[in-house]
Amino acid sequence: MTQKELLYLEDAINHEKALIKICEVSSNYLANEDLVSFFEKQIKKHTTLKNNLINLLEDCNER
Repeated sequence: MTQKELLYLEDAINHEKALIKICEVSSNYLANEDLVSFFEKQIKKHTTLKNNLINLLEDCNER
């Protein structure tokens, strides 16, 4: 994997982390249960995406 590709993965992981944090903070300020549920689903979705990217990076490092 090239340095440019590694940097891209790092950026993508950081973007997912930022989205997770935004959703967590936002859901803490909401009273509407539908919106809270929406943000909880987004947190799960972006956590899965972040973990997939981390796994991809770890797989590349093992090679």
